[in-house]
Amino acid sequence: MEIIKKSEIKILSNSGVESFQLLNPENSKSERITITRVLVQPDNEQPRHKHDTSEQIWIAVRGKGILLLADNKEEVFEPGDVVRFADGDIHGLKNKSQDVFEYISVTSPPINFGYAYKEKK
Repeated sequence: MEIIKKSEIKILSNSGVESFQLLNPENSKSERITITRVLVQPDNEQPRHKHDTSEQIWIAVRGKGILLLADNKEEVFEPGDVVRFADGDIHGLKNKSQDVFEYISVTSPPINFGYAYKEKK
């Protein structure tokens, strides 16, 4: 069993986006998943990107977001919605609303997302 205390959770950030590393290779022995809590501030976005060797599941918690998909497609993403991205799927998120958009991300196999963020707390 592992308990991860709040003090052990790193926060990675880029302008307008914070990613709380709830469970990852740095604070857990899990070899199967990474779990993050992501906050996207109003009028900000996570640009389109992909993970070549991991699938990702996002669960919308609050706010109203726009999924940024391949071929410049977009899809509304609201609380209670769940989306799964297979290995190599293009994905991102835009928050055009005036409220914070929050989602939980589950990634398997685990990824250390430090490479994708400029700031680490």
